[in-house]
Amino acid sequence: MELSGIHHLTAVSAQIRASHRFYTQTLGMRLVKRSVNQDDTSAYHLFYADAKGSPGSDLTFFDWPVPSERRGTRAITRTALRVAGPAALAWWAAHLRAQGLAVGEPLEQDGRLTLAFEDPEGQRLALIDDGGLGPSFPWERSPVPAEHQVRGLGPILISVPSLPPTQRLLQQALNMRLVRQYAHADTPQHPVHVFEMGPGGPAAELHVAVQPELPPAQPGAGGVHHVAFRIPDDAYDAWAERLNTLRVANSGKVDRFWFRSLYFREPNGILFELATDGPGFGVDEDAATLGEHVVLPPFLEPQRAAIIARLKPLD
Repeated sequence: MELSGIHHLTAVSAQIRASHRFYTQTLGMRLVKRSVNQDDTSAYHLFYADAKGSPGSDLTFFDWPVPSERRGTRAITRTALRVAGPAALAWWAAHLRAQGLAVGEPLEQDGRLTLAFEDPEGQRLALIDDGGLGPSFPWERSPVPAEHQVRGLGPILISVPSLPPTQRLLQQALNMRLVRQYAHADTPQHPVHVFEMGPGGPAAELHVAVQPELPPAQPGAGGVHHVAFRIPDDAYDAWAERLNTLRVANSGKVDRFWFRSLYFREPNGILFELATDGPGFGVDEDAATLGEHVVLPPFLEPQRAAIIARLKPLD
């Protein structure tokens, strides 16, 4: 049993309208699902992705009016987005600077050209060169040229105070492989450990920074809620059984309608999810109009009028 890669990452925004503008206009991603948090229907849950809403391309946001995250360890600390080639990174550096963001020049990190930056709420992001490997599905209505568009999620960086407990979970429960190390830009005295899953490569890596000198992070806006890893649809039951057999405390089976999920925390408290590829975002919307209207899973449809009345306009 192997994970297929990164499925999605869910972050927190306290300024959802400005966040929507940034991810659709500045980053040029497509809003492929406009819904609500299924456990807190007062909040939007917005999904940004490639043109098709492909698994592995989703960067999603909960709409919570909370204070800003206090940075530290025991947290997901940077989300990479994949683009194709040095020319794309050079274009992005100029584009982000033109939008008023503090951006340096692309630098090599872990053998890949990388451009680190933050969104206006302090969400830590990076664009990385994935060499153009694998399929891509540019969105024709994006303000970003097709050849430079975000192709999907790249490596996710987490911070922990101690490696061994997390390493045991990653290797023994999730069957990830420790493949290399590199120096962290902020704490070079401690290496970042690269764990690979499934086929490997930039779409299937979890990077673990060991930073014992940092205080625990306090969740908030500009922070990350959880990361999800891809599993094949037909492996869902087996993964649920595996977590239980290994006594990994978990949510049990959760049907999110567009995918099925299993939630659990690694030993430092970081929330992980296993999510199936299917049935996908096209199960209840036409591909041409993904994300244009608020859609709800069937179990929330009877509450549609009350839910919609509480949501603020996005556009």
